[in-house]
Amino acid sequence: MFIYIKYMVSLRCKMVVKQELEKLGLHFVNVDLGTIEILENITVAQQKQLAKNLKVYGLELLDNKRNIIIAKIKALIIEMIHYSDELPKVNYSDYISEKLGYDYTYLANTFSEVKGITIQQYMIINKIEKVKELLLYDEMNLTEISYKLHYSSVSHLSNQFKKITGLTPSYFKQMKKKRFKNLEDI
Repeated sequence: MFIYIKYMVSLRCKMVVKQELEKLGLHFVNVDLGTIEILENITVAQQKQLAKNLKVYGLELLDNKRNIIIAKIKALIIEMIHYSDELPKVNYSDYISEKLGYDYTYLANTFSEVKGITIQQYMIINKIEKVKELLLYDEMNLTEISYKLHYSSVSHLSNQFKKITGLTPSYFKQMKKKRFKNLEDI
């Protein structure tokens, strides 16, 4: 049996879900971002208790098909951008469609209707969050980050970064360094 969870976007979320399943005596086969596969059928009482327990952590059980599809799209994008060493070499729309087993137009329309932004916009937001993270680690320069995240050029990455954050990548990095330095001086 599969259970779908909204807002499950990190490895910490996966740990919390596993913990809550164990508390309820449910045996899971797999816990992925946004998806749980359990061995047994879950009773209504167990489902209500799981929902209540997860809500404490800001997680929600999903029940309607559209919300489940949205959660799967978001989890796939987050996993692809934040937790994979390599982004797929194929077109993102083909990758998402293949992984989820739906026509991309259907997925894109459903996502846009429910979330109010396109899948592409959601991907850009997540890529910029990843750029911020990589800039703060200071292990890669902008050219390397641009290559890693499949931007066509550093200029393209910089333009998207500024459009989303209002800052250039170099100014963002300087600002964060100053903030960390000020914290160290305290």
